[in-house]
Amino acid sequence: MKLKKVFQRKENKYLLTQSQFQAFFEELHPYMSVDQYDQHTIQSLYYDTPDYYFIQRSISKPKYKEKFRVRSYGTTRVDSLVFLEIKKKVAGTVYKRRLVLTYEEYLNWEASGKFPEQLAHVQIAREITWLFYRQPTLSPKVLITYNRLSLFMADDSEFRVTFDQNIRYCTENLALDNKSSGKLVAPEVGVLLEVKAMGAYPLWFTALLAKYHIQKSSFSKYAQTYQRHLFKKEELLNVV
Repeated sequence: MKLKKVFQRKENKYLLTQSQFQAFFEELHPYMSVDQYDQHTIQSLYYDTPDYYFIQRSISKPKYKEKFRVRSYGTTRVDSLVFLEIKKKVAGTVYKRRLVLTYEEYLNWEASGKFPEQLAHVQIAREITWLFYRQPTLSPKVLITYNRLSLFMADDSEFRVTFDQNIRYCTENLALDNKSSGKLVAPEVGVLLEVKAMGAYPLWFTALLAKYHIQKSSFSKYAQTYQRHLFKKEELLNVV
């Protein structure tokens, strides 16, 4: 299967209780199917500067913002595929470009700053190299892990729905093969629903959102982790 490397879409988020999720999920079955991975674990390693420039800029809600992360799916081994992603948001539209490496190749890049020869001149690799040239102090800051269910429509590849649960973070041993369970980012959050689409929602989906009183939220995993946990830790270090 060919891995998609470029994404352009709108992304909206909604917070659900567990009871809302169960009922809402059941009503999606006539229209959508769970993708081939079923429920799976995602790990996202977010990079930032020592003063957290990227996430602080993101929180200020500018018209343009960007972030860099490395993502893996499932248990990470030496030969597992990982995705180096530059994610940009411009006037509400999300643009994501990613480079696919094995975990071993990623570790070599992390240590040397050099991509495998066959990838060094790929456009996204050049963009990542340029990003680190502009921001030479970028380094891993937090590992965010969660369990995801993804659904798709057979006749509309641009409309996707994901449900994320058990969202947790770790600030030590920042490696994608870290098996630590981590701590919950927001214990009060049941399920995070993300809707990814370029056009209008199907009418049946809009009706379901209204039926279950599901309202849009601005919940961002990295932003919430920074505001609730990393910022407080940073303040304490500055005081000391």
